[in-house]
Amino acid sequence: MSQAKEALPYRPCAGVMLLNADGDVFVGARIDTKLGAWQMPQGGIDAGEDAEAAAYRELEEETGVRKKHTEFIAKTRHELTYDLPGDLIGKVWGGKFRGQRQSWFLLRFTGTDSDVNIETKHPEFQDWKWAHPSELPGLIVPFKQQLYRQILDEFADYLDR
Repeated sequence: MSQAKEALPYRPCAGVMLLNADGDVFVGARIDTKLGAWQMPQGGIDAGEDAEAAAYRELEEETGVRKKHTEFIAKTRHELTYDLPGDLIGKVWGGKFRGQRQSWFLLRFTGTDSDVNIETKHPEFQDWKWAHPSELPGLIVPFKQQLYRQILDEFADYLDR
């Protein structure tokens, strides 16, 4: 890791693992990459916003799912981090961050699939599906696979893996 990268901070972020009644997890295919780059809803924490509020905001902004269609289950014990690959540093988030530090929230989806709408004001996903938790590391981009394994470990007591 270069000194320049080490000097950069992590971008504060919140993410949501949304479980349906079958224990499957919502994943969306990113709109800015080729189909097949899936991820759970997540995004930056705004100034003055706490991680939980950011998680619910990002969930609604990216999936159309409102807080009223969820039940809180758990939160990661501490923030999890990942580093961007070297070729992306300087290209995303204005070059200000080396990666993200994320608080993750496990929520039960109490709505129906018709409550999901990825055609939002600023769409981030081109497709979505429910995936078994064990599939998650294989669906995410390689540099986030370890992060997803950590999320699965944090929420293992609540998941059918």
